[in-house]
Amino acid sequence: MDTPLKIGDELFGSRMILGTSKYPNNDVLMRALKAGGAELVTVAIRRVNLNDPSGENVISLLRKSKLRILPNTAGCYTVKDAVVTAELAREALGTDLIKLEIIADEDTLYPDSEKVLEGARVLIEKGFRVLPYCNDDPITCRKLEDLGCVAVMPLGSPIGSGMGLLNPYNINLIREKTRVPLIVDAGVGTASDVTVAMELGCDGVLLNTAVARAKDPVLMAEAMRNAVDAGRKAFLAGRIPRRFHAEASSPQAGKIAV
Repeated sequence: MDTPLKIGDELFGSRMILGTSKYPNNDVLMRALKAGGAELVTVAIRRVNLNDPSGENVISLLRKSKLRILPNTAGCYTVKDAVVTAELAREALGTDLIKLEIIADEDTLYPDSEKVLEGARVLIEKGFRVLPYCNDDPITCRKLEDLGCVAVMPLGSPIGSGMGLLNPYNINLIREKTRVPLIVDAGVGTASDVTVAMELGCDGVLLNTAVARAKDPVLMAEAMRNAVDAGRKAFLAGRIPRRFHAEASSPQAGKIAV
């Protein structure tokens, strides 16, 4: 029997976290979230109107559906901006969970490792439970864990690129070096990428563009859900070792002589 995904002291039945941006409309978004079976969804606090009284904004719709919101600091380039955004999210949403993003530049959207480490330290001191978006660097991930982050979220490839896991070797190293949940964040393009991530021992995946920009986001969300499940089961089952030569699947003992 598998165990639930544990982030901090919270348990989640689903190992897929979905983003909420780039969908054609809110109806497609909500149907995709349901098809994907997501329990935890991430929202860019700097890009939503927290004071919209209409009841049809993303935050209101997520709350009506009883989905757990993971606010993020997308769009931040400094530690100060990230901390202020996190504090705004905590005040508005009543959660101390925060996905920390501090971007180095607009061209690559790669995280700034130095600032992510500093931002994580400041936020943890302020009582936040931090899930940092970071580079696929096992040393940085270990340092983030040592600071007290409740998970590490290395990129698979650049945000929105759909290139999949470009460096599975590093993901393997991060899995070996860290004990907190390992969640691949960014770059996933399709279901096979998700399966590979889970087979490597990742505890979960965070998806946005791959679902939101698909021709059929709802169907893609369902495919990703199945991929998470298949990859997780394959990891738990334990794959056979790779071999350079063939090995007959039928036993040689007792073979009929001719």
